[in-house]
Amino acid sequence: MTLFAILTLFPEAVEAYVRSSILGLAQEKGKVRIQLTDIRDFTRDKHRTVDDRPFGGGPGMVMKPEPIVECVEWLEREHGTFHKIALCPAGTPFRQTHAEALVAQERILLLCGRYEGFDARILSQLDFHEYSVGDFVLAGGELPALAITEAVSRLVPGVLGDERSALLDSFQVGGGLDHPHFTRPRVFRGEAVPEILLSGDHQKIDRWRQAEALKKTRARRPDLLQHENSLENPLKSQPHGAQPPPHTPTPKPHNDVSDRTRRT
Repeated sequence: MTLFAILTLFPEAVEAYVRSSILGLAQEKGKVRIQLTDIRDFTRDKHRTVDDRPFGGGPGMVMKPEPIVECVEWLEREHGTFHKIALCPAGTPFRQTHAEALVAQERILLLCGRYEGFDARILSQLDFHEYSVGDFVLAGGELPALAITEAVSRLVPGVLGDERSALLDSFQVGGGLDHPHFTRPRVFRGEAVPEILLSGDHQKIDRWRQAEALKKTRARRPDLLQHENSLENPLKSQPHGAQPPPHTPTPKPHNDVSDRTRRT
């Protein structure tokens, strides 16, 4: 079971999402556990202060080191060492390859920033990995933390109903974008499903999907074609009916859907 610990000032904003859809099902199956921890529970003053003015002047406030560091240390005493991630605009752009690598981690901690960011000593002293989900700025790290949690969780064996869904996603096979998808009705407002998808010839269908994926990637994300595992290399698509690789059974399900923790 993979444990995600999300450190935030707004656990109530995160809680509804982690109880829903894929993340909710992953927890019900006992494949993933998500623990929400309120950073304010580790403050020491009556106002539960988590930020202060920046040294050197300037606008905004900076998140103080004491409550965050004490929060992380408490979590690691309770559960063991975490792979620690801080969500911030200056971080490494998060990619699917990062999600694939994180599946191997038993415990993942995600620190959600607010205000002008973190005191830099938090990141240096606790060996955080910094990630960004795009070249834009949000009010906090909660949405990026949820994005990473879901990206990793859906790759955990047994989370998805059909594990080929994850194997054939955009960025997964060959590193490019996915091909177009169609379902019923065969004709919708005058636009028909491509005939080849109705042919029953799965080799031809696979080739068509590869070609369409490459065309879409060239048009929308040509930067992906420069990667080592790009679609310009022979496409590594899964043949029709291919089964996902075997995996080791995971522990029995637990009763928690998500945990809201407070220090006692």
